[in-house]
Amino acid sequence: MFTLDQIKDLIELVGRHRLHALEIERAGFKLRITGEAPAPAGRQTLLVTAPAAASAPATPSPVAPPDAAAAPAVAEAPAATGPTPGLHVVTSPIVGTFYAAPSPESPAYVRGGDRIRKGQVLCIVEAMKLMNEIESDVDGVVAEIYPKNAQPVEYGEPLFGIRPD
Repeated sequence: MFTLDQIKDLIELVGRHRLHALEIERAGFKLRITGEAPAPAGRQTLLVTAPAAASAPATPSPVAPPDAAAAPAVAEAPAATGPTPGLHVVTSPIVGTFYAAPSPESPAYVRGGDRIRKGQVLCIVEAMKLMNEIESDVDGVVAEIYPKNAQPVEYGEPLFGIRPD
């Protein structure tokens, strides 16, 4: 089942990414959240089906589409100007939340100016409670880190600018 906070997060996800609809089916429980406007060309409904759980499904409460007036304003990062030319850019392979360290008490995997090796873990992108380690695909020096810790990131969004060796 989903907690109220998880459902609220999903509603925000639909609004933030301007999805037409999001459907999740788990253990006989089906949740559909629809956005206000039809999706632009090329966007589709996201359907997530999880394996059935042992618990009995609860009766879902109605979920209203996100209110555009209540949608949180998302400040654009300076990355809108694009990565610095000459840098190798590591992008996010998934939509999720960027974490610079394995836990709040731990130091960041890398900092600006650090020398890194191909295969070295740079960060974690959490997606649906799964922690995905993002590794460097080149040797070099970390020149830029684009997202802030715990910031949502989209597929293909730049995460790091690396000056290759």
